[in-house]
Amino acid sequence: MLADQIQTDLTTAMKARDELTTTVLRSALAAVKEARVSGSEAHDLSDDDVVALLGKEAKKREEAAAAYDDAGRDEQAARERAEAEVLARYLPAPLTDDELAALVDRVLADGGFSTPKDMGPAMKATQAEVAGRADGKAVSALVKARLTGS
Repeated sequence: MLADQIQTDLTTAMKARDELTTTVLRSALAAVKEARVSGSEAHDLSDDDVVALLGKEAKKREEAAAAYDDAGRDEQAARERAEAEVLARYLPAPLTDDELAALVDRVLADGGFSTPKDMGPAMKATQAEVAGRADGKAVSALVKARLTGS
């Protein structure tokens, strides 16, 4: 499982005295453990759940880096980007613009989605296929453009 791989990599980073990786992986494992015990009873997380969680953590780092850039704090922004890169090792490769466009076109054709009224079901089907490999805003904009014909 992915969580076990992260734990193994954490041990390796600790032995190598890699402070950045150690900090990021500890944080990631803490988020995984928190998600396991959330709700009314503890439950195991699938690899897909862990990937989604890591994606959220990486997005937080990207947003923080942008905020630090806006504030002129380049050193902190660089640190946040470095942390996001550590998390990216465990995430699926992002889709290119062409791959995303082809995927959206295929999902819309397979589902028979053709009008703006189909936006909700089209997004649900597309997001299931994308599985965190593209930004939700980009996916939504592309689906909307395809359905409205613009």
